[in-house]
Amino acid sequence: MKVLVIGGGAREHALCRSLSLDPDVTALHCAPGNAGIAEVAELHGVNALDGTAVAELAADLAADLVVVGPEAPLVAGVADAVRDRGIPVFGPSAEAAQLEGSKAFAKDVMAAAAVPTARSYVCTTPEEIDEALDAFGSPYVVKDDGLAAGKGVVVTEDVEAARAHALACERVVIEEFLDGPEVSLFAVTDGETVVPLQPAQDFKRALDGDEGPNTGGMGAYSPLPWADPQLVDEVMATVLQPTVDELRRRGTPFSGLLYAGLAITSRGVRVIEFNARFGDPETQVVLARLQTPLGGLLTAAATGNLAALPPLRWHDDAAVTVVIASHNYPDTPRTGDPVEGLAEVAEKDAPDAYVLHAGTKADGSGAVLSAGGRVLSVTAVGADLTTARRRAYRAVDRIRLDGSQHRTDIAAKVADEAAQAPGA
Repeated sequence: MKVLVIGGGAREHALCRSLSLDPDVTALHCAPGNAGIAEVAELHGVNALDGTAVAELAADLAADLVVVGPEAPLVAGVADAVRDRGIPVFGPSAEAAQLEGSKAFAKDVMAAAAVPTARSYVCTTPEEIDEALDAFGSPYVVKDDGLAAGKGVVVTEDVEAARAHALACERVVIEEFLDGPEVSLFAVTDGETVVPLQPAQDFKRALDGDEGPNTGGMGAYSPLPWADPQLVDEVMATVLQPTVDELRRRGTPFSGLLYAGLAITSRGVRVIEFNARFGDPETQVVLARLQTPLGGLLTAAATGNLAALPPLRWHDDAAVTVVIASHNYPDTPRTGDPVEGLAEVAEKDAPDAYVLHAGTKADGSGAVLSAGGRVLSVTAVGADLTTARRRAYRAVDRIRLDGSQHRTDIAAKVADEAAQAPGA
């Protein structure tokens, strides 16, 4: 099976790594890719937002499956262009991808499907913004209606900061604050059958102790020892399956990866947001634990055959990923700095720990340079979260990137609690 992955971040590197381990995948391609993906896939310099160019590349490669990774190409209709060429594609149509592309659309779908979520107002004028902020009070939750690369949400006690963010958006969703821990749950679907993956938790704030600005994610872990064993079944019944059914009822079936960002509140599970693709950095830890070959799973979704797929198999190991970011991320990150220590991780820590590239590029001489805000995801597995954390941070310490930053507390609290639990 020949597979073409579209994108060039850590999520796509994680996908390519897992696909490269699938014995049924005979050739692996990626466009545009990055310096790390080049080690496991052949790269192609195609604009990921150009559906016609992506479809032409897939046809030229005689690809058996195209996997569209990022949200922007999905919202731009890249999956549609590939499907129009008769090539199986993992990723929703542009219409269905509005579940992520427009928070107002997602709220409408959830209301129709009776999916539990935060009460909200969709605002387009300063007067509407002020009314909504007054109605909900502090803490204020303000979300840009469109795509914002994971940084369009402001949660603040400061009404002026909330108002400023809202006024900077063309259309904004203002909603009630949801208490309780957050959980990410992915599900693979072919538009009818829904197959949940294992839950994960990520860390959005830039600094230790959940301080600092919101980011695209600074780390993640899986499994969640504290979560209710019935959580996945509950979310399947109340969130994932109803959403997929509602989109099919509307004539816009959702085929691909449905991501539910959840809050486990004092009043029960509530949806914070939907994404129409694998989330970063949760993908890194979820795929590290997946034992079922990835190529067959994604192909079953792309061809409408998920119902015939055997139950997914998972490794018992825990997984932790730590993001290494550029100087000044998430404001205006510095790029072009050499990344060193990658060979040491490969030599001394593999296979228990490995590096997934996000914002990197090769300089032509074999060196790797930073090329974005989040530069690397260091992922490790272990018998428990404590072991996985130790291995991940040992590998992080080998990486050298001038001015870089990373959180030191990814999964620390939950690992300590799990280690102290009775029977641990």
